[in-house]
Amino acid sequence: MTPDLPPRPPRSPAQVYRQSLWLLTSRDLKVRYSTSALGYLWSVLDPLVMAVIYWFVFTQIVDRAIGNDPYIVFLLAGLLPWMWFNGAVGDATRAFIKDAKLVRSTRIPRTVWVNRIVLSKGIEFIAAIPVIIIFAVIFGAQPTWGVLWLPLAIALQAVLTVGLGLIIAPLVVFFRDLERAVKLILRFLFYASPIIYGLGDLPAGLDLWASFNPLAGIISLYRASFFPDQLDARAVLIAAAMSIAILGIGILVFRRMVRAVLKEV
Repeated sequence: MTPDLPPRPPRSPAQVYRQSLWLLTSRDLKVRYSTSALGYLWSVLDPLVMAVIYWFVFTQIVDRAIGNDPYIVFLLAGLLPWMWFNGAVGDATRAFIKDAKLVRSTRIPRTVWVNRIVLSKGIEFIAAIPVIIIFAVIFGAQPTWGVLWLPLAIALQAVLTVGLGLIIAPLVVFFRDLERAVKLILRFLFYASPIIYGLGDLPAGLDLWASFNPLAGIISLYRASFFPDQLDARAVLIAAAMSIAILGIGILVFRRMVRAVLKEV
């Protein structure tokens, strides 16, 4: 007879949450790429194709007066974070609707269903960073001390995106038209954010108003890795304050609506 194994120590709520978050995130990534021949490449092809198109337009067709050289690196430093933001916010509109049965039947904290979207898109973003490095080497862009701001940029973007996801995900359950509205807002926000241009390229006075778009300060942090002059301290402080505020609002909205959401889905 074999001796009885000692009972496993009970897991803390934090351990359960982390494990559930990782299981759902890895499931999303596996499902997304398991039937794809190109797999990981799809996470970089979309921003890469967009960057090449904008690079061609603004360097070969239009007399460009925006951004820094090499422009392709300048573009990618804004496009890759945008793809993370756009993908996570867009998918948050289906966070509860897509997996309604699992949301109802599982007892894990429901914020996991939003956070796993942000995390999976964030992993794709990090996996695409080598693309910027490759183009930086090809076009001679040298990394600067600004690369030290990269962790702050990632942290602020995660806070902002989670906050928006916590607001959008439950609201869409009751207002289905919000899903299409979010898509339209994201299209507008792409051009209202300093992605194909920098804050310094805007007319005097307009750059202040543009700084109240939290993506402006976050993108300036990313670009500082290669273009230190793109770092805008005012925009970064505004982005930090707004990201934390949006996260706080998101937590309050989510807590008040989650019970009604579970009855509706």
